[in-house]
Amino acid sequence: MHCFSFDIETVPDVEFGRRFWNLEGLPDDEVATAMVFKRQQSAGTDFLPLHQQRIVAISVSFRTADTFKVWSLGDEDSDEADIVQRFFDGIERYTPDLVSWNGAGFDLPVLHYRALKHGIQAPRYWEMGDTDRDFKWNNYLSRFHWRHVDLMDVLAGFQPRGRASLEQMAVMLGFPGKLGMSGDKVWDKYQAGGIREIRDYCETDVLNTWLIYLRFEHMRGNLDKTELTREYTLVRDTLKDMDQSHLSEFLAAWPE
Repeated sequence: MHCFSFDIETVPDVEFGRRFWNLEGLPDDEVATAMVFKRQQSAGTDFLPLHQQRIVAISVSFRTADTFKVWSLGDEDSDEADIVQRFFDGIERYTPDLVSWNGAGFDLPVLHYRALKHGIQAPRYWEMGDTDRDFKWNNYLSRFHWRHVDLMDVLAGFQPRGRASLEQMAVMLGFPGKLGMSGDKVWDKYQAGGIREIRDYCETDVLNTWLIYLRFEHMRGNLDKTELTREYTLVRDTLKDMDQSHLSEFLAAWPE
């Protein structure tokens, strides 16, 4: 079994904002402010449309055989095209099951737009059974299939009013949650040059998602209590061995 849990972090696509609204000459922060203002005027919300967002971090965990890993794609200097390419390359290579929190509503559509922008091919991801019959009834794109599990959507029974935040679900289940960082702080952190902190935060979101997924698999009967404990231990041991400050903080906030 290959299984990726994943998460992305985004900032306003100020390049798009400059071109579309003729804002040449304005610095990034003023372009972003204008984009948010126009969105507030047109839709009553400051949350930008998905096609107006640029990806600055993608983090994944990878569970396969007897190993578990968590990391951010590329490095701190990688551009958007590189990290998006790496994400779809992983799908091409492993055909993993995907696990996300609101991935169907946010992460994957943003990835679609950015892959389209950068000319990235992802035939395995877009397979619907035309060349591989195994994908006809279980693919990444259909809402009720299992090749991609959007935990937020599934646990809500596919009903918008039943949705919960990753932060609150993680805390409810005894997992660390967001540890002081949140998505609405990413733009300010990015402007301040804090890409490392953004990548670290993205990794902890992936970990929270993965731990919730393990509890979900236990609820579904795919893991018994002993197997669930073994999976938790594997995550703990991996994070201890990685010996990174943000992962150590995550461990300290996750009582045994």
